[in-house]
Parts: sequence; C-alpha cells; structure tokens
Amino acid sequence: MKNLTIRNVSKRLSGALDRERRRRDRSLNATVLELLGRSLGLGPEGRPTNGLGRLAGTWTADDHREFETAIAPFESVDEEMWR
Repeated sequence: MKNLTIRNVSKRLSGALDRERRRRDRSLNATVLELLGRSLGLGPEGRPTNGLGRLAGTWTADDHREFETAIAPFESVDEEMWR
C-alpha cells in the first residue's frame, strides 16, 4: 500500500469531508478512500452512473411516437412572447 499526502485542502472541502465522516461514523481515512474509489469507478458498484442506463432501449416505436407528440408544442416559438 502507498501512503499519500494531500496538500492545500480548502476549509470548505475539509468541512464537507468531516461532515461526511461523521455521517458515515467512520474514520476520515476510510471515508476519503471510499469516496475516491467510488468516484473513479473502483467501488463495489463500478463506474458512477446517472441511473438511466437501465432504461436504455426499453421504448417501443409507439412509446417514441407518443413522446414526440407530447413534446411537439415545446418546439414552436410563440412570437407574441418574444416581442
């Protein structure tokens, strides 16, 4: 294992790390290691995602047409509002 020293940690970041450490009820070292690992995709859940990947490819052609129809009114510019 390698030891690292991190310099120039702002008060804001230091405070956020301390709050997170207390919330997790873990040491600062354990908290920082977990946060770094997760942000780099090395945690147990892999790469961070927005959670939408599970929805990809699930729409039917009818779903797509329905969506396009529903958002069509937002594609036009109301000239009265832009005067």
